[in-house]
Amino acid sequence: MNTLRLDHIGIAVEKIDAALPVWEGVLGLPLHGIEEVAEQKVKTAFMPIGESEIELLETTDPEGPIGKFIAAKGQGVHHLAFRVANIDEALAELKTKGVRLIDETPRYGAGGARIAFIHPKATGGVLVELCERA
Repeated sequence: MNTLRLDHIGIAVEKIDAALPVWEGVLGLPLHGIEEVAEQKVKTAFMPIGESEIELLETTDPEGPIGKFIAAKGQGVHHLAFRVANIDEALAELKTKGVRLIDETPRYGAGGARIAFIHPKATGGVLVELCERA
């Protein structure tokens, strides 16, 4: 698999507006933008840092993945996202290796990225996102 770099770290928060004073004000990370991804039932805020980003994730539906995560575990790190050169090839390779996937085909995420998740049981308990950006 051609993994290019750490793309972003996803952090589940109850409210983006309440989290921004820490990430922007205290840590000095610039807000790149806020976007709602209706399909994922989430609102996201991206803040670049070097070649990577911090992604704040606020649920738009308590039954969505971020809503369920916060209900079970509270706010905190949700996933690590790795940029890959070709997500279709990466998924095919992982399937061939017998890696357990949440997504066997890519879907669209924030910023128009094509994304897919590897099941945490295949990565020692860490939710890993693969993403391909144009």
